[in-house]
Amino acid sequence: MKNNFFKKIHFRIFPLIAITLLLASCSKKGDSNVTPPSKASHKVYFKATVSAGSSINNAAYGYDATQTSATSLSGTTWTSPELTAPGGTVEAVCSVGATGANASSTLTVQIFVDGTMVKQGTASGQILAANVTYSF
Repeated sequence: MKNNFFKKIHFRIFPLIAITLLLASCSKKGDSNVTPPSKASHKVYFKATVSAGSSINNAAYGYDATQTSATSLSGTTWTSPELTAPGGTVEAVCSVGATGANASSTLTVQIFVDGTMVKQGTASGQILAANVTYSF
């Protein structure tokens, strides 16, 4: 009786395992939209603008593991120094904090790559924090 039971399970499970392995090994054409990082270097800078009467307080910016922070900022605009992101860089990121004049204040953070604005993030309110990330 035991032997018969194991044969039934074997004949049911084996085809399932075989089908699963076959499907898992199939090439997926949809994976081709994942692109490797660019091999070229890029000039990158970040810009933040806050509405009138508001003030930018701090910023953290950079690419991949190379990050820089700027504290004790003031004013309604801030622009980072231009960075050279080497070939193989995966992403650029910037986070900015500001204090709004009122509940309708806005903060806009932009990333520029090779002179072109490529991504923008916004926030609104009195306590403002905007983040933006760009993948190369």
